[in-house]
Amino acid sequence: MYCIQETDKPNFIFKIFHIIQLREDKIILPIGEEKISSRKAQKLAQKTKKILDKTMSKRIVISRKIQKQEEYVNLLHTDSLEIIEGKWLFEVLSCKVLDYLLEKKKMKKEETKISILVNDLTENMLYHIKKIAKEYKRVNIVTNHIEKFKKIEEQIMEQDGIMVTVGNNKKKGLSKSQLILNVDFPSELINQYNICENAIIINIRGNVKITKKRFNGINVNDYDIDFDQREEFDYDKNTKYKAYEIYEGQINKKQPLQEVMKQVEKDRVRITKLIGINTVV
Repeated sequence: MYCIQETDKPNFIFKIFHIIQLREDKIILPIGEEKISSRKAQKLAQKTKKILDKTMSKRIVISRKIQKQEEYVNLLHTDSLEIIEGKWLFEVLSCKVLDYLLEKKKMKKEETKISILVNDLTENMLYHIKKIAKEYKRVNIVTNHIEKFKKIEEQIMEQDGIMVTVGNNKKKGLSKSQLILNVDFPSELINQYNICENAIIINIRGNVKITKKRFNGINVNDYDIDFDQREEFDYDKNTKYKAYEIYEGQINKKQPLQEVMKQVEKDRVRITKLIGINTVV
């Protein structure tokens, strides 16, 4: 994994000739706070790709300031690069996110109704659904693929003795859910449902805007973590990078989720905040 960041004191010559520095696992661009031109974005993106091709690395983390250079970042997206954005880790930490939220809001699992919005079910999320279903009062899966999920409902009931309900009722499906774990519903889809006006919505894979006039709840699109830093984490997680991006970049995503969770516990990964629209929990 390589980290792409700005330079603290841009050198005039480096800026003119678009000279990129490579320091161990950091790619340092010759820019500071200023917004760069389209031509400069293209030049820097081309040179960045050449460096990554030579290093055989396809996984990158981009600093907070460089993320604001949208054209440069978009040009990197066009290549076969994995830009770490923390969404995969957000899904992995789903149960920790819920635990943090309930603690902050002084809610009890056995009294809380939760709905999970999901169309594309991964093995990771199936693991979390089973865990959630064992602990909460009622678990409701809302999906456009009812037939597929009915089989999963029967499997969970048969293997684990856990009761979940599967449906897609736009009027009643979310109307009484205090917690909504939105895995992959986009804004235009979730806004078709009647949502409990005081619900807390956690959007795992994307930024979602709730347009319902009566919605007065919390809509979470981002988060933050802390963890026990190991020696190889040579970065300033408080200023240049988001901690969850750096942490996700270090994980072998091909290993079983159980192994990932063991590493998460070993590193004492913990949620430090949930960031909603105009609200921080």
